[in-house]
Amino acid sequence: MRNRTKTQEYLTAFVMLLPYILSFCVFFAYPLIKAFMISFQNFSFLGDAPPKFVGLANYKEALTNKMFLDSILNTLYYSVLVVPTQLIIALILAVIVNDKVKFKEFFRTTYYLPTVTSPVAVSIIFLFLYKTDGLVNQILSHIGITPRNWFNEPSFVMPAIVSVAVWGSVGFYMVTFLSGLSTIPDQLYEAAEVEGAGEFIKLIKITIPLLKPMIFFNTVVSFISTLQMFDLSYIIGGSDGGPMGKAMTMVVMIYRTAFKEFNMGVASAMAFVVFGIIFVLTLIQRKFFGEEMSY
Repeated sequence: MRNRTKTQEYLTAFVMLLPYILSFCVFFAYPLIKAFMISFQNFSFLGDAPPKFVGLANYKEALTNKMFLDSILNTLYYSVLVVPTQLIIALILAVIVNDKVKFKEFFRTTYYLPTVTSPVAVSIIFLFLYKTDGLVNQILSHIGITPRNWFNEPSFVMPAIVSVAVWGSVGFYMVTFLSGLSTIPDQLYEAAEVEGAGEFIKLIKITIPLLKPMIFFNTVVSFISTLQMFDLSYIIGGSDGGPMGKAMTMVVMIYRTAFKEFNMGVASAMAFVVFGIIFVLTLIQRKFFGEEMSY
């Protein structure tokens, strides 16, 4: 009787998990395995020629492609600018709205709204703001700074994209920091105040150390997100990467190789190179933050 009940429990659990298992296999496992196989083949959607095994030739072509190597540098440059900027701003905003301030619910909602706004809509808005005669240049001209064609100048296109990305994503990380702040006991701050600690000392000695797991989480998620950046780069710079290819990111390069050049084998190889970069950087971050990620 007991074995029969156990079997029924296992069967019920399997039936409940079946939709997830099927979706995982169809939409993740199979495409991943297929893409890995294609990365070793001369494969194209065009023509009737069957895929041909070419070994590591696709990886060699990807790693010797100057445009792809430049896209790696552009993406790393983008990540280095975006990640610390958005996390610092998000932490400051979280500390402010977590304090006893008026209308803090309003400010929380307002700061989070850009996160749920379509990246396409955000890109179009900032295309108008950063025009030569746009609002940004009008403001700068009033304080004596020469107007720029931000999205058409190689030196400024990536910093301009960074500003768009930070504006659109800082709210998400603010909310995650808020969830971490809610777990810190108030007694710690009260004890620090008794000892004469100011706001800055409490931030450095209490808040940041106890937010270490959340900082690690946000850093990893932010790095992965920035290394996979596609929409802003593609809408602002197009598949050619904007002026002198300075807006070309790794994912845009993969898209260009796959769907403009129709070279799926090299595109798949590039995708697994990107996976390797993300995996290595995640391990480095794990090592940097240490083994203990909970408190």
